Amino acid sequence: METENKTCCVFGHRKVTGKEDLKIKLTQIIERLIACDNVDTFLFGSRSEFDDLCREVISERKKKHTHIKRIYVRAEYPDIDEAYEKYLLQRCEKTYFPERARNAGRAVYIERNYEMINNSEICLVYYKDGYLPPERKNSNRDLVSYQPNSGTYMAYRYAVLKKRKIINTADNI
Repeated sequence: METENKTCCVFGHRKVTGKEDLKIKLTQIIERLIACDNVDTFLFGSRSEFDDLCREVISERKKKHTHIKRIYVRAEYPDIDEAYEKYLLQRCEKTYFPERARNAGRAVYIERNYEMINNSEICLVYYKDGYLPPERKNSNRDLVSYQPNSGTYMAYRYAVLKKRKIINTADNI
C-alpha cells in the first residue's frame, strides 16, 4: 500500500528566542515529518527568523533526503525576471507568487500565508499566545500610533479553522 506524500507550510513570528535549542528541536521534528509522516514538500514565506531557521534545517535535511522540495511562496514581486528567479532557485526548488495575493495591499502577507495553509496538511509554526508586534504609525506625520494584529496569530487562527495539523515549536522554548 502506497502512502500519499504530504505538504508542510512554515510560518512564525519575525523574532524567535532560544535559536540554538529551537534549531535542535526543528531538526528532530523535520526529520520525523520526512521519515515518518511522508512530508516531501515544504512551503516557506519570508520576513521571519523562524522561516530562515526552518529553511536552513530543511536544506540540511535535503542532503540526506534528496527527494524533498523547498518552495518559496513570495509575498513580494508578483512578476520576476529570469535572473532574480535563478537567484531564488539557489535556495529552493520552486518559487511562485499566489494569485490571491495580487493587489492585496497591506494584506499581501496574510493572503500568502492563507495560500500556504490551504495547500498544506501540516503547519510547522512558531506562535506565542499573546504576542503583539511593535506599535506602528500610518505615516511619520501621525501623532498617534496603533497596535497592529500579529500576522502569525491570524495565520495560526486560520490553520485551526481549516483543521490543519499544527506543530507549535514555540511551546517549551
